[in-house]
Amino acid sequence: MKRTLIVLIMMFFVVSMSCLASNIPNPDTVIELTTGTVPTLDPSWSYDTRSGEIIFQTYDNLIQYDGTSITRFLPMLSTNVPSKKEGTILDNGKTYIFHIRKNVHFHNGDMLTPEDVVYSLERTIVLDRSGGPQWMLDEPLLPKINGAYVDDIKSWAVKLAGVKSWSDLFIKGTKTPKNDKYKQALINTFELLDKDFEIKGDDVIIHLPHVYAPFLFILAHGANWSVVMDKKWAIDNGAWPGTANTWWLYNSPTREKDPLYSIENGSGPFIVDHWIKGREVVLKRFDNYWAGKAKIHYAIIKRVDEFTTRKLMLEKGDADLISVPDQYIQQVESIPGVKVFKNLPALHMDALIMNFNVQGKDNPYIGSGKLDGNGIPPDFFSDINVRKAFSYMFPYQKFIKEAAMGYGIQPNGPIPKGMLGYNPNGPRYKFDLAKATEYFKKAFNGKLWKVGFKMTIGYISGEEPIAGEMLAYYAKKINPKFKIKYQGFLWASFLPAFEEGKLPMYFAGWVADYPGPNDFVQPFLGSNGAYSGSSGKNFKKLAVEKFDPLINKAMEETNPEKRAQYYYELQKICYEEAVNIWELQPLGVHVQRSWIHGWYYNPMRPGFPPSNSADFFRIWKSSN
Repeated sequence: MKRTLIVLIMMFFVVSMSCLASNIPNPDTVIELTTGTVPTLDPSWSYDTRSGEIIFQTYDNLIQYDGTSITRFLPMLSTNVPSKKEGTILDNGKTYIFHIRKNVHFHNGDMLTPEDVVYSLERTIVLDRSGGPQWMLDEPLLPKINGAYVDDIKSWAVKLAGVKSWSDLFIKGTKTPKNDKYKQALINTFELLDKDFEIKGDDVIIHLPHVYAPFLFILAHGANWSVVMDKKWAIDNGAWPGTANTWWLYNSPTREKDPLYSIENGSGPFIVDHWIKGREVVLKRFDNYWAGKAKIHYAIIKRVDEFTTRKLMLEKGDADLISVPDQYIQQVESIPGVKVFKNLPALHMDALIMNFNVQGKDNPYIGSGKLDGNGIPPDFFSDINVRKAFSYMFPYQKFIKEAAMGYGIQPNGPIPKGMLGYNPNGPRYKFDLAKATEYFKKAFNGKLWKVGFKMTIGYISGEEPIAGEMLAYYAKKINPKFKIKYQGFLWASFLPAFEEGKLPMYFAGWVADYPGPNDFVQPFLGSNGAYSGSSGKNFKKLAVEKFDPLINKAMEETNPEKRAQYYYELQKICYEEAVNIWELQPLGVHVQRSWIHGWYYNPMRPGFPPSNSADFFRIWKSSN
């Protein structure tokens, strides 16, 4: 009798649990809905949050953030977090020792080795694609030139060869060095990098040429440029073979010609099961993951640009996590079984970038390409009066209220509030149409006011075009001859338009690569920054003269108070020169079904927006 009773109880328990699970759609699968598309699966090429989210789930780094913290680390592929206390940070902060974890499988079955770590970091620097993330490894790992940090490996090749530009090294139209001297300079350039690395048994020892305070942040999980990949697999698939005498052949490939563009072989908890470009990425659990199996079997990230569709799928239970623009938050709060996390502190900056020198040939975004009322000249934003006019024409508080539903603050430069270098008393532009009119009348010696202009502002499809609508409305109100069109782009279309410098003005968001001010001032203000580096020769001239010296001084300064003063000065100059329109520092919102458990917020986890993303390894679905 007792035995029969126990069996019946167990059967009842199993049936009950099955019933509970059946109330949750797809209990072993988490479905996330977002906007935009994934450009690449190659960690060394990727520099966007959409690719970064996939790479976060499929590749591992040496170390990782400790849960929600952005200042504490835990081991990952390294079994230690280097520290002075344990004797693994030496030479006053220039030497780091990592003990590489054993018995780690890549997805194809290969085993992790210390050589994979060195290859991965070197490959990112060698790849050095235009507008890419390489600068974050270049600066700590390459020696300075004339006291300035180096942001691309090509700079050292040019210096050692004694030429003026990278193209001077090669026979025109090829990647063949012109002579043995130039070839040797290229080889010597790689050797400057390679001598930073030493392998002793299972240890990787990194010798920096100079102290670089944020180095560990640059290596932490979420930084796709420093993930560890399988050297053998990468070479077998046509990537750089790890040799000093060929590295330039693999430098700066286009996205589609990058051999690892659409394939993946990380050591992370999920494998890319399939990628339908422009639509979805399906991740499958990797059962040989060194830290154990994930609790879910599949994670699906779908592109659904329309919010109404995302909302309906959330209501029906066909989606577990969705991206929600701030203006629609109230609509999802009232849905039964939905949980909303609000006011999440975001290390995030939104800006409208003004391109000082637009690429003018065959460019539909600048109309006629002339100051004739039917377009704008390529150097339209090189006129400081134009930049100041636009800065005064933007309705900051109205934008925050209507576009972000009040979930944000108006920045006074590129550094977010809450970070070293943010100056609460720093000057900022205010909405003032009289001032905007004043500066428009001064622009181009008064000709702009008389003839008017016509231009296109770019933004990513799926995002709200409110900023462009507002500028278009107020420009026309100031002068009917001022005509602004705002155009949505698919992410894959936006990237080439941006990289080719064709967009005169575009919306740009920057999510922290690591939690430090240099990560914001460099991409927005540095002469080779991710955004500023594509803002034309006139901006580059301004940056070399006024921004780069202060950026470098701030990085060299170890006293926090003195560092902050350099950043205050940077932002003051930024205001005086009216560089970009600093729209918004948002506060994050996360929306999910209440059956999702284990979600936590860390602003350093990539995704779009970051508050929408999840660490799929640590979440599960349950009715409890």
